Amino acid sequence: MDWKTLIEDNFELFVSELKEFLKIPSVSADPRFRDDVFECADWLIKALKEAGADKVELIPTERYPLVYAEKNVDDNAPTIWIYGHYDVQPPDPLDQWTTPPFEPHIRDGAIYARGASDDKGQLFIYVKALELLNETGQLKYNLRFLIEGEEEIGSPNLEKYIQNNYESMKGEMVLVSDTALPGPDKPGITVSLRGICYFEVSAYGPSHDLHSGTYGGAVQNPVHALAHLIIALRDPITGRIMIPGFYDDVEELSPQERDLVRQGSWNNDEIKASLNVDTLVSEAGFSPFESATIRPSMDVNGIWGGYIGEGSKTIIPAEAHAKISFRLVANQSWQKINEEFKKFVEDFKVPGIRFEVKTFHGGDPVKTPLDFWGYVKASEAMEKVFGKKPIPVYTGGSIPVLATWQRKTGMHPILMGFGLESDRIHAPDEHFRLDLFRKGIETVCEMLSS
Repeated sequence: MDWKTLIEDNFELFVSELKEFLKIPSVSADPRFRDDVFECADWLIKALKEAGADKVELIPTERYPLVYAEKNVDDNAPTIWIYGHYDVQPPDPLDQWTTPPFEPHIRDGAIYARGASDDKGQLFIYVKALELLNETGQLKYNLRFLIEGEEEIGSPNLEKYIQNNYESMKGEMVLVSDTALPGPDKPGITVSLRGICYFEVSAYGPSHDLHSGTYGGAVQNPVHALAHLIIALRDPITGRIMIPGFYDDVEELSPQERDLVRQGSWNNDEIKASLNVDTLVSEAGFSPFESATIRPSMDVNGIWGGYIGEGSKTIIPAEAHAKISFRLVANQSWQKINEEFKKFVEDFKVPGIRFEVKTFHGGDPVKTPLDFWGYVKASEAMEKVFGKKPIPVYTGGSIPVLATWQRKTGMHPILMGFGLESDRIHAPDEHFRLDLFRKGIETVCEMLSS
């Protein structure tokens, strides 16, 4: 019996097992769910053992454990790593769910629950693929699973684990299903993720808030100074970031690769309508989609200072603050940008104002070459299942831990997601289409059995 027959005969069972996985409220951000996160890790350990893994263990961390499993078929066979996460986002606001977030329901061909698409449903694809290929003897690769319970809080301990253990993490590639397809009938494999740098910038002026009637016009206002700094960071005409050296390492794509990028581009009018905006912006020489995916960007994520309560209060604030983030592209280093940004702020002089920069976190970009054999193999498998050749997908988001994994081990990630942008991940009524859950299992089986 082959794996295709087993999927046909057992798919309803797979869905019922996924429901059990989704019932566990493994919310890593909320300490009230601590025991549930550990319960979820134990559930996954049991599922991997039953699927046929040779070795399965919990790896303790400072907070929530990593789940490690391995399956060996041949010492001479290539080794493939599989990454995912078993923790989920908080389910709030609860009153906006049609059905309770941890009571999975099937509606309109999709399973609704927190974690259905991000990432339990997609992770479970690999558990089932291991089971099917192990049972039929069709697995052609040695597998290593490394699954974390802290992705939704920034992967602090997986990052440390990779930094400390990368020399023993040998393999050919990292398979990940934590992304989305361009459409339900439009297959794609993500080949590019942007990096990130995140800062808080503070401007300090007088020792305390001052009466603006007494001192207005004579004492520098920190809110004004911070606004001038922010304006100086980005050219309002070209959209380019004005930090010296910022673009020195930016990869310039060939016309051929830019054509590939455009295959996955959005419709500007549809995006404007969905966001209720009347215009989109872009860096000079690039489309809005390219500016959001293959070009660096800067955003002010929050800004505050002075009086913001009801009514009026005439003051010159003592201080002002802003959260600022940069998205980075291939070849840029977040550590380098970190230093360049700090230098920019240090050199930006406003009389009477002292600026401070606090770095929160950062991560490098990730890019997988289109001629890498793992990408070619994943593309062939997806084409067999979907009936269409997948397009390479360039996205604007970041998964910093994958950049560390790639840099430390040399393994390229293959981001072969089966969710959709419409799955409402992180929002009420998160869901995962069952036909794509099934196609995900078929695609992974196709890839790992040939």
